[in-house]
Amino acid sequence: MSGRFMAWLWFGAFALLWLLSGSLFSVSEIEQALVIRLGAPIGAVTQPGLQLKLPMLDSVVYYDSRLLTLEPPLEQVILGDQKRVEVKTYARYRLADPLKFYQAVRTIPQAELHLAQLLSSSLRRELGQAPLSVLLSDKRQQVVQQIQNEVAGKAKEIGVEVSEVRFHRVDLPLETSQAIYERMKSERQREAKELRAQGFEWAQQIQAKADRERTVILSEAQRQAKITHGEGEASANLILANAFDKDPKFYHLYRSLQTYRQALAESAPTIVLSPDAEVLRYFKNGPGSPLRP
Repeated sequence: MSGRFMAWLWFGAFALLWLLSGSLFSVSEIEQALVIRLGAPIGAVTQPGLQLKLPMLDSVVYYDSRLLTLEPPLEQVILGDQKRVEVKTYARYRLADPLKFYQAVRTIPQAELHLAQLLSSSLRRELGQAPLSVLLSDKRQQVVQQIQNEVAGKAKEIGVEVSEVRFHRVDLPLETSQAIYERMKSERQREAKELRAQGFEWAQQIQAKADRERTVILSEAQRQAKITHGEGEASANLILANAFDKDPKFYHLYRSLQTYRQALAESAPTIVLSPDAEVLRYFKNGPGSPLRP
């Protein structure tokens, strides 16, 4: 076997291997492929495995077949009641038709830009008809569902299936939130002043009622004390009268001693009396001195 023949044999084997490598391509479980022949797409391959194509004529474009997430930037939207809110949304989608997708947008970044525009347009249209109270109630889900249905319907035109659209968050702008906070603060301060004034009024009423009840109780106590005091004096006078009837001399002696105690207790250290004063009779003669008529 000559060297020239061996060279042609090696060349043929190399050409065969090159043709085989150029006519085979593989698709994984997370991919789908689109075969393009001379610039024109001819078919999509969605099944994983080894596939055939024409070498030098066909090229393959791969797309992710998994569920993808689109997160547009935060944007401000004017609601139906002219209130301004900041809305952050996200959407989940997948490539349902690679052929239509390639013909419409070709690349994932272009598709996400198109979807973001669709989502923003639908978001502004639906929220522009809804007041803020709707977003704070159970009707919020209906608004989200309408946005999802509209975006999903238009996304089918580019071969994309939108499975979910949700609000990540809906907030008032910082300046609006601050204004609302200040208004709420003023309202609470006004309510606090009203409650304090009402509490002060109640305190005055309670104090007045307590003072009135105190006056009534003291008056009643003083009245009862006077009655009791009068009854005590009457009883004392009765006892003294009975004592006088039984023993006049002892009665006079007892009354004189009471007089001495009261007079001497309230007098100065020195008291001046006449020697023949009646009050000194018991000091001179003792308890047995005769009574004067």
